[in-house]
Amino acid sequence: MKKIVSILFIISLIVSCSKDKELETISNFSEYYELVRMTGSFSGSETTGSQMEWQETYVLNTKEGTFSKSRLFNNILTEERGTYTYITIDNQNYIEFTFNNDSDIIGNCTGNLKETLLVLEDGNKLVSTWGACDGPGLEYQKGFEFCGTI
Repeated sequence: MKKIVSILFIISLIVSCSKDKELETISNFSEYYELVRMTGSFSGSETTGSQMEWQETYVLNTKEGTFSKSRLFNNILTEERGTYTYITIDNQNYIEFTFNNDSDIIGNCTGNLKETLLVLEDGNKLVSTWGACDGPGLEYQKGFEFCGTI
């Protein structure tokens, strides 16, 4: 199922890159992060790949400072959008996502429209801070870059 969603996602991105927007596309490269690991609050509760409770991605439009988050859960795809900024807390780098709308896919400890993810490995890995308050531990791996708009 994960492979099907990934393939459909890639196809939709390729189609969105029209020749008429070639110059715009060159300047609108995005970063793609995919959920690769979930952990629970007890030892041995790690899941990866298709064994995870849901599949999830972030797509960051680096030029505009906007993002899209998608979650596939029980064969239902939910997508939300918003803006993001980089912040530093206690000498550690984070990305703070601010969603445009309230949604079940926002994972945080506060119940507001913000998510904060720790940036690791020179930006190649993101780790959710939701686990600090009994939420799942979520780890995202940076994927490929592609053209498109958010």
